Amino acid sequence: MPFALTRWVRRLLVVTSGVYLLQLTVFTSPWFVETFGFEPDVLARHPWSPLTYAFLHGSFLHLLFNMLALFMFGPPVEGRLGGARFIRLYVIAALGGAALSLAFAALTGEGVIIGASAAVFGVMLAFVLEWPDAPVMVFPLPVPIKAKWLVVFLAAMSLGAGLYGVHDGVAHLAHLGGFAAAFLYLRGPGLLRLPRRRAPRPEGSAVLVHPSAAAAARRADPFGRRPRSGADAATLAEVDRVLDKISAGGLASLTPDERRFLDTMSRRFQQEN
Repeated sequence: MPFALTRWVRRLLVVTSGVYLLQLTVFTSPWFVETFGFEPDVLARHPWSPLTYAFLHGSFLHLLFNMLALFMFGPPVEGRLGGARFIRLYVIAALGGAALSLAFAALTGEGVIIGASAAVFGVMLAFVLEWPDAPVMVFPLPVPIKAKWLVVFLAAMSLGAGLYGVHDGVAHLAHLGGFAAAFLYLRGPGLLRLPRRRAPRPEGSAVLVHPSAAAAARRADPFGRRPRSGADAATLAEVDRVLDKISAGGLASLTPDERRFLDTMSRRFQQEN
């Protein structure tokens, strides 16, 4: 079912929205934001703030953008990574946003930083690393765009605003910190791993090269639509193995046969859809 909420996405939506409701009704005094928001100058007194700032928001539109993005991109990412890795990704991206803001505090002169944008941008980057060409509708554009171009646009806007010191109440460097932390968490181990010489593959051990469209659908559709019936069990098992290998070591870890397998799978899926 498209957009079916996963466990941690649901929890984050409820908790973050609930905190904003408390900001509007109970904790209306500025002390609440000053205590739990992230302010580099008082980090020593508020060591919890590099995480708690991600649950506060300054306006309804601020909250709406972040929660809508989490609602759209979070379930496919959590489904792919699993609950434990997903929540670690979210926390690490939030901490990365605080870290980059702290590093450039003297340059930007930011006050109290609040919002889940860094964490959500980390989730969006994880989505693009897995499904770069997935179509995404962006208001007010009349046609969908590829997810990778949306993330590139957001990163460029944040970088430009951060470099030119735009003071519009948005922590642009926190967005970039979320991107960077998420990338290092997801791809860092693969980048640091030294290439190893592989032994020649014995005859008959090549991967499958005739995947079904059902197997391709599992890879190409991030929003959870069901694959067609009749999928070959061996093909599905091979897809799982190759995807797990990519998750563990990145695309660079694939053998030429495995790359050809993925290419063939993608072409077959496009032809039959």
